[in-house]
Amino acid sequence: MLTINHPVEDFVLPSTDNKEFSLSANRGKNLIIYFYPKDDTPGCTLEGQDFRDHWHEFIENNCIVLGISRDSVKSHQDFKEKMQFPFELLSDEDESVCNLFGVMKMKNMYGKQVRGIERSTFVIDTQGILRKEWRGVKVPGHVQEVLSFVTAFK
Repeated sequence: MLTINHPVEDFVLPSTDNKEFSLSANRGKNLIIYFYPKDDTPGCTLEGQDFRDHWHEFIENNCIVLGISRDSVKSHQDFKEKMQFPFELLSDEDESVCNLFGVMKMKNMYGKQVRGIERSTFVIDTQGILRKEWRGVKVPGHVQEVLSFVTAFK
């Protein structure tokens, strides 16, 4: 599990726009990494739109925004284009990074127990140190809370 104020282990994931993301290659920027359950679902769409609508404010605070789910790169690309997200979506189909961040949980869906991603957001600083985490995120107001943190943090 990750610990606040400790380095995050390097990872590499395939990304939208035929890119590959690695944590170590993005030192010097603050990273806002949000984990979400599934592309093109109501809550995940609202969360992505909120990050999109505040994207310029994150950029002004030396931040890169990234979304991660278990969906394929193709699914992510379609979702990104449909929603006009200016940030990349990373595909973690084997759940390796989901497990690193400890976001895989048992959840109730329509009365059944299913294993899935617990909506969570993490702030990693310019040196690769975990500075803040939100787990079990409720979408309304969350992006503003993250933005307030990174604005105060810098």
